Amino acid sequence: MTRVAILASGTGSNAKSLIEHFLRNSEIEITAVGTNRKTAGVIEIAENFGVEIFHFNKVQIAEGALLAKLNSLNIDWILLSGFLLKIPLDIIEAFNNRILNIHPSLLPKHGGKGMYGMNVHNSVFESDDVKSGMTIHKVSEDYDEGDVVFQVEVDISQCESAEEIASKVLALEHHYYPRIAEAMIND
Repeated sequence: MTRVAILASGTGSNAKSLIEHFLRNSEIEITAVGTNRKTAGVIEIAENFGVEIFHFNKVQIAEGALLAKLNSLNIDWILLSGFLLKIPLDIIEAFNNRILNIHPSLLPKHGGKGMYGMNVHNSVFESDDVKSGMTIHKVSEDYDEGDVVFQVEVDISQCESAEEIASKVLALEHHYYPRIAEAMIND
């Protein structure tokens, strides 16, 4: 059994799609969901599915408590799902090539520190881009610069708002992230 932890900071819609997907897989288990925000929507989602929740803050990450928790849970893979904090080098090294992140644009465009959620979609909307999409990538020391595992694009030439772009991209995320994560874990 491969044990997976999801790290999330927000509402948890991608975490929900991951949990639902892996409920149908007897070889991969979402063991726990970790969050740095005690009011994150992902908490209720994890609780509804009976998935263990744990909280941590920046200081605990820096002091190695997050790595210790992941090790105590015997985690094999980490899936980031709207997680806004930088993953420290000790975790990247401990989970070498076993941490995936999802980003709501076609990286390298509209990526980097501070580029998450509606910040990304507003940037895309204000650009001349006629397509957007989502990227799944391995996590490295720098925001959104790890090796790209998968990208899929969507036409946004007719979109009249950043919210419309966000809706199109989120549908792609929910569809592809669980499937690509499963393929990577099984590889």
